[in-house]
Amino acid sequence: MTADGEEILVMGTLPDVELAGGTAAGGRSAARLARIARFREETRDDRIRIARDAERHFRRKIAWGARCGSESKIFTTLSVPVMTRLRMNERSILDTLVAGGVARSRSEALAWCVRLVGMHQADWIKGLRDALVKVDEIRSKGPLN
Repeated sequence: MTADGEEILVMGTLPDVELAGGTAAGGRSAARLARIARFREETRDDRIRIARDAERHFRRKIAWGARCGSESKIFTTLSVPVMTRLRMNERSILDTLVAGGVARSRSEALAWCVRLVGMHQADWIKGLRDALVKVDEIRSKGPLN
């Protein structure tokens, strides 16, 4: 389990799949994901019932996921508005920046992250913007214009 101020994530660990010795890595991965999908479907009603009780008790949303071998899947997770919609692991990064005194709030931490990416990815962002200009030029010459 992991938790932040808005959400509790419950990750179940399932037994790994047992396959024949010559099974390719892709087959093993697919079997693990299938086991996770089956678990998700078979436990849906129970997870909903448990989540309702836990949400009332803890006053936080409950998210669910499962892990099987090296594969994992989160079934439900909360997106909390912070100038955009972020997942728990992303909110955790912002919370760390706030706790470390880098920012005073999640919004300020998000702005700090955007500035940092902008500084270190300037060439890539410039290339992307140039490509978008070209897309707009081609779109304006389309049959509907």
